[in-house]
Amino acid sequence: MTQSDLLARIQDLPIWDGAISAQPLTGGITNVNYKVTDAKGSYVVRVGDDIPLHQVMRFNELAASKAAHAAGLSPAVVHAAGDLTVLEFIESRTLSEENVRNPEMLPRVLQLVKDCHIEIPKHLRGPSLVFWVFHVIRDYAATLTERGSAHAALIPDLVAAGAELEREAGPYDMVFGHNDLLCGNFLDDGDRLWLIDFDYAGFNSPLFDLGGLASNNGLSPQQEDWVLETYFETPVTDDLRHRYTAMKCASLLRETMWSMVSEITSEIDFDYAAYSAENLARFRAALTDFDNT
Repeated sequence: MTQSDLLARIQDLPIWDGAISAQPLTGGITNVNYKVTDAKGSYVVRVGDDIPLHQVMRFNELAASKAAHAAGLSPAVVHAAGDLTVLEFIESRTLSEENVRNPEMLPRVLQLVKDCHIEIPKHLRGPSLVFWVFHVIRDYAATLTERGSAHAALIPDLVAAGAELEREAGPYDMVFGHNDLLCGNFLDDGDRLWLIDFDYAGFNSPLFDLGGLASNNGLSPQQEDWVLETYFETPVTDDLRHRYTAMKCASLLRETMWSMVSEITSEIDFDYAAYSAENLARFRAALTDFDNT
């Protein structure tokens, strides 16, 4: 579909008050997004169909988004039809990794994540997915092999590493996870934080989000211990740190393989090959540290 065709479809949505203006929002690496303004205000239009290769199902994202808004964590869903979802636009800044690491910001970010885990299920309606990172890793491995990925030679070792991490990260608790805690999914409007983009949301171990928060945003080991102590409201034990570190490695492995699959499937203008290489290096370093503990 051309951009002009897409803009025509957005224009035809029955919710606008008068003429609209639409500008692309940059930065997304899963979906295409537009900021649309009409006589009443501004909105974000997310364009995206189901992506089974990435475990993304839009019925699940929509339900999670509505529940997150009801919980007071995320912008309102204004309209949803097919592959177009319209959300309230929040005048805000997107956090950077440095922002997330800031000692004054990190407690606010962690509280938002914990609220996601605890509060969203209270408002969730209908079917909901489980996001099990180790299944995702195995499924990505099959996709990369079937499609002749340039990374195919790495797959046996990556699958073996995933299996080791699955053994080491248990036993498991379950919460409702966001499962994609990149800095770009946190917004600061000057008064409060918002959590956005629930493509990968689903029930999961809390350790996956905590590990993803740390690995995606470069938290220091001291900050990681603080996160664990604060989240679980108890001193960190060696067992908890071991299980958390295994899940953090799994988060990095999933991000690596997500990018490898995106290299051969995504039409978004983004350097997935460089992103794969960056995350593979981070995963290998984290796995080496984990195996040496």
